[in-house]
Amino acid sequence: MFTILGIVVVLGCVIGGFAFINGPMHVLFQPGELIIIGGAALGSLLISAPGKALGLVGKGLGAAFGSSAPTKADYLDLLKMQYEVFQFMRKNGAVALDEHVQDFDKSAIFSKYPSFLKRHHAVEFLRDALKQIVNGTASAEELDTLLDTELDTHHEEHMIPVGLIQKTADALPGLGIVAAVLGIIVTMGSLDAGPEEIGHHIAAALVGTFLGVLLSYGILNPVATNIEVQGAAAAKYLRCIKDGVVASQRGTSPIVAVEFARKAIFESSRPSSDELDEAVRSVKSA
Repeated sequence: MFTILGIVVVLGCVIGGFAFINGPMHVLFQPGELIIIGGAALGSLLISAPGKALGLVGKGLGAAFGSSAPTKADYLDLLKMQYEVFQFMRKNGAVALDEHVQDFDKSAIFSKYPSFLKRHHAVEFLRDALKQIVNGTASAEELDTLLDTELDTHHEEHMIPVGLIQKTADALPGLGIVAAVLGIIVTMGSLDAGPEEIGHHIAAALVGTFLGVLLSYGILNPVATNIEVQGAAAAKYLRCIKDGVVASQRGTSPIVAVEFARKAIFESSRPSSDELDEAVRSVKSA
């Protein structure tokens, strides 16, 4: 939503400002220049994105025009769920959690938290961590290292589309110059025309440079930054899970374990300790 709004503001202010200074609006409409720049940019992206990397770019662009960042309510549900899981393991033992881990959707615990279940990567992240605990195959230190490795891998994979989009954006000003040079070539072939026609050709050529710079710094680079920021928010959600699970595996009490998890959340989305206490009390009374 805000991505679309931002693009509208960028284009509206640039075109509106041009109109305000009595710029000839029809000169900006140069489909040939746009085809040169856009086509060359798409081609360079295809060259740069081997294998499944192109799919990651598409997924990243889809995320940029949505809003998947966890809210305070999402984090509160996550902390509440972790507390309930840790309480269950303390009362019944880790092995008793096995039936819940096998199918989160049918679990009497996890099925109560749809805001968590819709985050498929987080579901698999927690499932794999809990399986290590249920099976008794990893100590707290080993689990800490294991989950850190997965977080690092997740971050590296997420940065692939960010890097590809940024490099494509960085190429756009140069591609705009290519379009401008081609426009100048057309102009040089029309030197025997009148001043008005020559001026039109030069203006069309300059529009190529204008489009390259605008698309790069006004749209694509900000979109890449959006994807990076959303990735950081998603990674923080996983970090919250990891810190809570590892603290519980170390023998920390459930309330302290979820406090470890709460401290991992960005301050802008972090529930207060009072909000967490209230959520925990509802679990106790359930």
